[in-house]
Amino acid sequence: MAVTTFDAVLCDLDGVLRQFDHAVQADIEARYGLPLMRTAFDPALIGPPTLGLATTLEWAESVAVALGGDERARQAVAEFVAVPFRVDEEVRALLARARERMPVVLVTNAMDSLEEHLDLLGLTYFADDVVSSARVGVAKPDRRIYEIAAERAGVPAERCLFVDDRLENVEAARALGMTGVHFRIADDLAAALGTLR
Repeated sequence: MAVTTFDAVLCDLDGVLRQFDHAVQADIEARYGLPLMRTAFDPALIGPPTLGLATTLEWAESVAVALGGDERARQAVAEFVAVPFRVDEEVRALLARARERMPVVLVTNAMDSLEEHLDLLGLTYFADDVVSSARVGVAKPDRRIYEIAAERAGVPAERCLFVDDRLENVEAARALGMTGVHFRIADDLAAALGTLR
């Protein structure tokens, strides 16, 4: 029987388990002629709510102000924030199978709206734990969030598999001795979990 190199799975949420409708986001940008994506994810604006220093509503208002602060900008931001999201069912199934054998912890740079979103997705009790940057006050790729996640999983860092769609986050996990998977499609995760089948 094959031996795995990990005893816990630490998995990103956005871009892995949760997917947003990027076509809708692009349509909103085009209709309003505003750089919504670039502005919304400007580190100066997204940083505070991701660290729990501002609310989701405060972030949305800061984005609207950066886009001009008028009613049109606020409407564009409201539509952007309301863009639909869904669970990647293939990823959900892979993680559920992994969880039969070991802890699965979600590790996400998120805002204070995360718990509400997990509930909407039916993921509130999906993982063994959720490490939200807004709740712990540190965000990926800060090594402390990985250490918190490993501790919550009850497994040494070097026995964790870490999955993320952002390469810099994967590289930070690897620097701590974790097995890192740069997620692009579900097959990337399936290959890493292959020994659990």
